[in-house]
Amino acid sequence: MEKVHKKKIEELMEKMHCHKNFRCADSGFKVLCKAEDVGHEEYLDCLEPNPNKCFFALSFGSIHYCTCRVRIYLGKQLGK
Repeated sequence: MEKVHKKKIEELMEKMHCHKNFRCADSGFKVLCKAEDVGHEEYLDCLEPNPNKCFFALSFGSIHYCTCRVRIYLGKQLGK
């Protein structure tokens, strides 16, 4: 991962509390929740089977959005 991305992710992580203890970062960003960038500026679509159990899931009926700033950055900037 390029230094610029690593620095930005570290900055995002410093500003937030993760109920999953940043297991995505601990895995080198290989273990990520399932999400997809479909063009929303501020969110990713959450594709997890039980999104209601996630602190970062924002629910609108049957649609769920991921609000995790780190996950959003990875999806939008790195295509992960």
